[in-house]
Parts: sequence; structure tokens; C-alpha cells
Amino acid sequence: MKFVPFAQVRRQPTIIVDSTGLGAVLVLAHWRGAATPELFRDDTSAGSVLRFLHSSVLENVANAVTANHFDVDGFVGVWAMLNPEQALRHEHLLRLVATLGDFREINWHDPHADHALKLVCWLNAKEKELFYPPFGAPVLRRREDEASAEKFEWFLPRFGNILENPELDLTVWEPEYERVRQAVAVVQSAATHTVGYEDISLVVVRTPEPLPYYALFGSTAGFDMVLSIYEGNRYEFEYKYTTWIDLESRPTLPRLPLDALAARLNALEQTARRWTFDAVTDTGPLLRLSGKGLSKMHRYADPDQRPIYASSIAPETIEQEVVGFFQQRYAGIQPRRYWLWAEIREAGAQ
Repeated sequence: MKFVPFAQVRRQPTIIVDSTGLGAVLVLAHWRGAATPELFRDDTSAGSVLRFLHSSVLENVANAVTANHFDVDGFVGVWAMLNPEQALRHEHLLRLVATLGDFREINWHDPHADHALKLVCWLNAKEKELFYPPFGAPVLRRREDEASAEKFEWFLPRFGNILENPELDLTVWEPEYERVRQAVAVVQSAATHTVGYEDISLVVVRTPEPLPYYALFGSTAGFDMVLSIYEGNRYEFEYKYTTWIDLESRPTLPRLPLDALAARLNALEQTARRWTFDAVTDTGPLLRLSGKGLSKMHRYADPDQRPIYASSIAPETIEQEVVGFFQQRYAGIQPRRYWLWAEIREAGAQ
């Protein structure tokens, strides 16, 4: 088994991880509508790979593996395919790494949580140091499926040693790790107040300042939308990545377009700024007060790395408006698994 660039899928029997494409002998991806066999479906693509590694069909399926982009989940899946014995020894840890990387969720009480955070921070730091940040390939005027192959080729032979002993490269991951751990302390302190609305899968997080996603979303497992309320009437709403993919572990509600909610907030807004939103097909649609337009690369980056502007709307009002909007529009819609994009658009139109 070897890694090959995505463009070489048709040259040999190839497994595609965390991606879709024609010509693969097997797809192991949690993308909506991906042709992942039911036996291997999982919340993360790396989880699908680990299920496959446990199966009796492992032998002689393919001699190559690929992905059309580089991220934590996809990388862990590709690496596990190339290192099955070591991957299965660390299966629980790798599942934590993939979930933290993709959904920004982690149970901080898990004894392996700290180890998982170190690994994710190492991957993130090295990626930015040596290559380009997530969604940054267009800035380099390159295609992600081509440029990302260089990342795989660098990380694949090195990850196994760091997996076993992150302290080998402590100076690389420690700065981001400490930033996240400090933010987690804020989330777990009396300064942060969290309320969950289970009927609409929304969690409201009130905390003083914007935080890294790994802290902000860390304890939001089971919820698919986050309304962040910061001091100074600063707000962001986000649909989590859990509703962009086919989540296996639980049913979800379909994403709804945010134009009507933005229009309502703009009717209430007294500042010169306007509420703007991303399409439901974006991996993590944001609703926020506008400033300079954010690129996908900056929207993917942590909330504490972008400007969040003060609104004239009171915190109690913003929570009431967002909760009321979704409670009204989700009335009569039942959560389920495996929504098609066409069904999501239909639900939004209704």
C-alpha cells in the first residue's frame, strides 16, 4: 500500500479517503452522499478507515490510497491505511484526533484528550510552518488536490513517531496547545455560561472573549449549531461541520438558509454594519456582522483570529431571535440520518 496524488486514482486500484471521485475501488468518506459501504460508515472518515481495517475484506482491495485535500481527519485516515497495525493499537486516540480536527469536539475528561490535542496542534503548526494553512491553496494559485500531496508526503513518514511520543517535537505544538488549554480553562470557569436547546440542536455559549475553536466547540458534542455571545455585544452564529457530512452516530436536522434570520437582525440593527451569512453548502456557514469580507481561509481560522464587531442588539434579544427563528422553522421537521443536499434545499425552501 502506498500514497498517490489524487490525480493518479485511475492508474492503479486506489482507495479514496475523506473525498469522492470516479475510478476508486473503495470510498471511505463521511461526505454527504459518498459511496462509503454501509459496513464502514462512521462519523469521521478516519473512523471509516479504522472500521475497514477491522474487516475481513482488508486483503487485496487496492495497492494505493489517496485524498483530494489535506486535513486532520483525512490525513489520519490515509496514515492509518498505510500503518494498520499501529493505527489499531491507537484506535481510540486516533478517533479523538479525527473528531477534534474535523468537528472541534472533544471530551476533556477522556484520559487521551490531552494527547489528542498535542497531536492536532503538531499537525496544525507544522502545516502552517512548512506549507500553507487550510483552504490556503488558492492564494498560492494552486489546486488543493495537487498542492496537498506534498503535505501528505512530508507528514506520512513522520507522524508515527509523534503519535507514540509527542514530546519529541514539543516546541512545535506547545504554543498552540497552551493557547487552547488556557481557553479551555475559561470555558470551564464561572466566566462562561452555556445553555443547550436540544429541540433545535443549538448551544449558546456566553464567554468574555472569542476563543479557539477547540475550546469553544470542545464540549458541544450532540449539538449542531453554536451561538457565541461575547462581551461588548459581539456575536457569531455557526452551523457546525456535523451537518455538512453524513453523521453516522445520531440523526440531525437539515441546515436552513440564513437569509431570513439575517434580514430580521438587520431590521433590529442600529449600527452601520449589516448581518451577513454563508450558504448552507459551506462547510461551516457563519452569520455575523460584516466588516472586510472574510476568505474561506479566515472563516476556517479560530474566532480569536478574526475581528468580531459590536452590535446594537442586546445579548438577550439576539438569543431570543436566533432560538425563536429555528424553533419556528424546525417545527414539523424530524431529525434523521443521510439527508441529501436536494432534501436540505427543499426543507429550506419550505
